[in-house]
Amino acid sequence: MRIAIMTDSYRPTVDGVVTAVLVTKKALEDLGHTVFVIAPDPGPEYREEGVYYFRAVRFRTYPGYFVPCFPSDQSDLIRRLDPDVIHVRGVAFMAIKALIASHNTKVPVVLTYDTLVTDVIDRYSPIKLPKETLVRLASVYLRQMMKRPAAILVPTPSAGREVTETIGVKPKRMEVVPTGIDNARFTRRPEAGEAVRRRYGLEGRRIVITVGRVSFEKNVDLVIRSLKLLEDDIVLMVVGQGPALDGLRRLVEEERLQDRVVFTGYQKGDDLVDHYSCADAFVSASVFETQGFTVQEAMSCGLPVACGNGRAFTDFIRDGENGYLFGLTEEECARAIMEALDSPQAVRDRGMETALSYGLGPTTERLVQVYGEVIEENRKRRDKERRSSM
Repeated sequence: MRIAIMTDSYRPTVDGVVTAVLVTKKALEDLGHTVFVIAPDPGPEYREEGVYYFRAVRFRTYPGYFVPCFPSDQSDLIRRLDPDVIHVRGVAFMAIKALIASHNTKVPVVLTYDTLVTDVIDRYSPIKLPKETLVRLASVYLRQMMKRPAAILVPTPSAGREVTETIGVKPKRMEVVPTGIDNARFTRRPEAGEAVRRRYGLEGRRIVITVGRVSFEKNVDLVIRSLKLLEDDIVLMVVGQGPALDGLRRLVEEERLQDRVVFTGYQKGDDLVDHYSCADAFVSASVFETQGFTVQEAMSCGLPVACGNGRAFTDFIRDGENGYLFGLTEEECARAIMEALDSPQAVRDRGMETALSYGLGPTTERLVQVYGEVIEENRKRRDKERRSSM
């Protein structure tokens, strides 16, 4: 099978969509499929061999992102690559380009809805209007655009409800297909974890880790403030980078928590696994997630997790069974962190079982199945159109 992934986000951008594209590409290639990545051009210093780029500009209101807003040769490129299916990650310019290319080449499109655009549009929109106006305009656009792909993929049932009930999209077809977790890679490495503890001078401390893009909607500030309600030996490790980082550093100083919060910056590969391995528990106060990729990575590493009680987390975390959920208050967050730190082995084991259910094997198998069904439906429709025109 030949698959073209057209994505709004790609390296050097660091976010969940980029991770999903990289994981999906490798998993598909390991099964013998051919995958092409088409991405916004970040400039010559960041281009990668084998990736196809469309001219783009920096996204002024969201540093680290690039917007392919210029006319491009998407239809010619798709003809040259000759894919069986186009898979879109994102809902902005790449989605429009993919739909135009699909119309001109008759290659079917599937689109994964990764990002809850309407939640954050007021913070990142270059057009300054009241939030309710921006949400209404975005919802109109999403309803029109997302009814056109052959299938909409969502990583969790809650994301699907967001699409159909909150936004009001009427897709041709919708399937729950999460991005897979590489369980073999995300396995606890005790010795490497101890080395990370020594690097940051955290021997003998209880470490609670949070991982991901450090953006405002992740509510890391709530977790930091909750530390005041926890015992002094508990430390928060913030792994990642993003636009909220400077404000969080100032908050730590204001709350006089410099000895209890460690900012590590972006970590990847084995270094990321080693940072998970140094921790005693994982926390996320975000209720923005459509899947919760880093939570599932943490579970795969055997960490007990404490997460905000909303959206994707409620799809796979059963409070007190395989993790802990909390309301978005400092008191609730502190309570859930303590429950995670004190959790019995059974909770950790069930968390690992949950992570296995999101493994690369079953998720990639399901994705390939959807691709095949969409390709076959497209073939039958085109055959019918040809016969009717004779």
